[in-house]
Amino acid sequence: MKELLFTNWHLMRWIRLAFALFLFAQAYILREWMFIAFGLFFLIQVLFNLGCGSNGCTIPNNKYNKDE
Repeated sequence: MKELLFTNWHLMRWIRLAFALFLFAQAYILREWMFIAFGLFFLIQVLFNLGCGSNGCTIPNNKYNKDE
């Protein structure tokens, strides 16, 4: 878990973190509590490195091995 949280921090992950913090701030300032749900969505993507970007959605092609 520690490795997942502290490695592979690319630009899109930083942008998602900034956007999640922005949404939390807006939820507090505007008292629009629905923004917390959207902020949590982006925060979960940041913590677990989910989502598309930096080859996050590529499908590995392990069907054919070059040694065969």
